[in-house]
Amino acid sequence: MRKSGVLLPVSSLPSKYGIGTFSGQAYEFIDLLEQAGQTYWQILPLGPTGYGDSPYQSFSTFAGNPYYIDLEALIKEGYLTKEDCDSCDFGDNDEYIDYEKIYLSRFKVLKKAFKNSDIQNDEAYNEFVRTNSYWLDDYALYMAVKNSFGGVSFIEWDEDIRLRRKEALCRYREKYKEETDFYKFQQFIFTKQWFALKEYANSRGIKIIGDIPIYVAFDSSDTWAAPELFQLDEDLRPVAVAGCPPDSFSATGQLWGNPLYDWDYHKKTGYDWWMKRLEYCFKLYDVVRIDHFRGFDEYYSIPYGDPTAEFGHWEKGPGYDIFRTMKDKLGKKEVIAEDLGFLTDSVLKLVKKTGYPGMKILQFAFDSREDSDYLPHNYTRNSVVYTGTHDNDTVLGWFGSLNRHDKGFAKRYLNINKNKDINWEFIRAAMASVSDTCIIPMQDYLGLGAEARINIPSTLGINWKWRMLPGAFDEELAARIKKMTGLYGRL
Repeated sequence: MRKSGVLLPVSSLPSKYGIGTFSGQAYEFIDLLEQAGQTYWQILPLGPTGYGDSPYQSFSTFAGNPYYIDLEALIKEGYLTKEDCDSCDFGDNDEYIDYEKIYLSRFKVLKKAFKNSDIQNDEAYNEFVRTNSYWLDDYALYMAVKNSFGGVSFIEWDEDIRLRRKEALCRYREKYKEETDFYKFQQFIFTKQWFALKEYANSRGIKIIGDIPIYVAFDSSDTWAAPELFQLDEDLRPVAVAGCPPDSFSATGQLWGNPLYDWDYHKKTGYDWWMKRLEYCFKLYDVVRIDHFRGFDEYYSIPYGDPTAEFGHWEKGPGYDIFRTMKDKLGKKEVIAEDLGFLTDSVLKLVKKTGYPGMKILQFAFDSREDSDYLPHNYTRNSVVYTGTHDNDTVLGWFGSLNRHDKGFAKRYLNINKNKDINWEFIRAAMASVSDTCIIPMQDYLGLGAEARINIPSTLGINWKWRMLPGAFDEELAARIKKMTGLYGRL
């Protein structure tokens, strides 16, 4: 079946109070996707964001981002008043997120909602806490203790709680009970609102494509609560960290800093933690895109403390074994393998063996020096084509920065005679391709330039900010999208 969808982070939705949320505008977006004949809404990871506001560096792989809680729904439930929300400064730019203002305001207003909620007497809440205790207890305590130490990572905490000594755990749980309950409240509200939104999307024929980073953040409850899962020393410091080697994009490589998995330990436990993680993801989403898929075949290991990624080396990952286990324990699931970057024969074999579709990025195709696998005439049906992803510039931003030679090649390939509606010609090429699935970033449908870029890899402080203006995606644009979707058999 040929299908298509739209990539738009939840944070980029138009919404009151400074950032996209599970609000009425999210439901309106789903209605417009249905009108446009789309099958998928792809989002970025939903976890609580940490350093650099990146959804790929989360304080928990299970928890949800409290920023996405719809405050208007809390007003309707009587937990807040409109005055409570309007009195906070969430920023005043509809096109960009001011994370500092969100951070300073959002928790203050959510704390008020918590105190007004009488949530301890809510049976649904108590059931949620019981059912999710395997991750929720550690996450809530982690955040409460982290706050008590001024927000620093657990590696800088006092030794007794850093190493999770029993007496210290009991003491902190008792001392910060109200704070841990507050974090549990946030997760209950997040989950309730998200599943209502997902159910609505599914009822309109829209499936959610979620995104799961292969690694967890070092500064996370996952690392602190289960250090045996990772390559850490006896003081819980990483032995080595994740990243990418030097290449044509970066002379010193990419130093991500995430702790690496102890794959021998995972194998001995039947990948129990991974199965819980994936099982939870398949409740949250209909399809899961697994980021940095090649890390399951081989992963790049950089000595801890190195300032760059230049002196790392490759080590073997679990390979197909983890996916065999997943299929045995969880059944057949819909997965997209993020297989971008330099791919060895063994990675290609792994992707093929899993049967999961890989990704094709149209922007990567137009290097006139070589016949690229990313040119549409080289695609296979079992793939997902994108004009670009959250890590790329928009089509118009990228096209404007191309050198003369590559721009000429792209124009000849796509038969572009004038610089009019260039974004739509790229969308047409993606839609027309043989790939079973086509996903287009919302910015490309809107014809936006580099100002609407989501992320520039290896940079800090300028990313994850863009928001779609209210009314930008309207019925007229939905009709145009549907017309093209139907033209290429993807309705």
